[in-house]
Amino acid sequence: MKDFTVSKSLNERLHAVVPGGAHTYAKGDDQFPEGMAPVIVRGHGCRVWDADGNEFIEYGSGLRAVTLGHAFEPVLAAVRQQLPLGANFVRPATIELEAAELLLSLLPRAQMVKFCKDGSDATSGAIKLARAFTGRDKVAVCASQPFFSVDDWFIGVSGMPGGVPQAVRDLTLKFAFNDLASLEALFDAHPGSIAAVILEAEKEVAPAPGFLDGVRRLCTRHGAVFVLDEMITGFRWHNGGAQAYHGVEPDLSTFGKGLGNGFSVSALAGRREIMELGSGRQPRERVFLLSTTHGAETHGLAAALATMRVYLEQPVVDRLWALGRRLGDGLRAAAEVAGVSNHVPILGQPCCLVFGTRDEQGQPSQAFRALLMQEIIDRGVLATSLVVNYSHTESDIDRTVEAFASAFEVYRRALDEGVGRYLRGRPVQPAIRRFG
Repeated sequence: MKDFTVSKSLNERLHAVVPGGAHTYAKGDDQFPEGMAPVIVRGHGCRVWDADGNEFIEYGSGLRAVTLGHAFEPVLAAVRQQLPLGANFVRPATIELEAAELLLSLLPRAQMVKFCKDGSDATSGAIKLARAFTGRDKVAVCASQPFFSVDDWFIGVSGMPGGVPQAVRDLTLKFAFNDLASLEALFDAHPGSIAAVILEAEKEVAPAPGFLDGVRRLCTRHGAVFVLDEMITGFRWHNGGAQAYHGVEPDLSTFGKGLGNGFSVSALAGRREIMELGSGRQPRERVFLLSTTHGAETHGLAAALATMRVYLEQPVVDRLWALGRRLGDGLRAAAEVAGVSNHVPILGQPCCLVFGTRDEQGQPSQAFRALLMQEIIDRGVLATSLVVNYSHTESDIDRTVEAFASAFEVYRRALDEGVGRYLRGRPVQPAIRRFG
């Protein structure tokens, strides 16, 4: 078993000064087996090292933001070149124009873009634009997709709605993924009231044939703005995002995470007639749209430019899909050998895989999730998901499969004899939950 003595001490200190012990709930120590939440010191490629000196092959790096790998040299070189030139000015810098033009060249359906620092700013900017453009208040969100923004319009209908007025919560409606009838029912129940429909093109389940096109048609028919959240799918599914991969035409789309390989940069892009509501060039009331001090921070944009150029010059997306297929195939085969195929499903597209954990009755289980993570962490794999990056090698994938194969044997015994015999601490917890 690995030693986490220093990390345990650091986690206690973190909880004393940071609510929840982390700046993102998904990074909290309650997401990891008890006493096994490493505090990271450094990362390189697909590996990270913690404060106790433990080395791990890491997946889902930076909550899926690090698509190329930690400390990826072409990105670092671009940032180093930019830093001596200044980080922020009283007027736009040339790098802002360069980054905007390059991103728009990858998104042929978008005509304008504004940069910001995180995904929530971008999605909330899209919702504000949609409301201003349509003169409506309500928003339809995909019920099965767990996160769109930290802002009230979404958090009010999440699993942690505390602090959001009921009047705000009532403005957000939910529809089911791959169920056009559920979305159409919302339009029928709230005629002329829905400003925007927002969803991701896919999560663990692919869109059914015609679903995304159907969303597009319903939005057009009812005068709503179609917003596609590409925080995760962007720079994984295709250089032009899931909208290019699936051939769907959103009115607005939002990017982040992989846009800067972990550097803080995000973007809202879309149709000119909607985006220009934030410019004052239209004869309509002006929208206060993403006026952020740090939205054009030059080193973040330098990282974005370098990241996009790597995608254009190297087969990044092809490799993400290929590595993911190797990983998924290997894990499914290992699960079959161990007799846990029905209990540890491998889900999603190869470029963005996740694993499920189910108990003896086939129900989702946080205790079994903790057990599986306990066993793979002991074997040198840090994986809250199975999302690969460009720096993983075939050897890393094969070592990961070996670690999981050994862990699956423990999982099988726990199914037969009880998880309590093998889990060394409490179960992990959902990141977004109302109490506890």
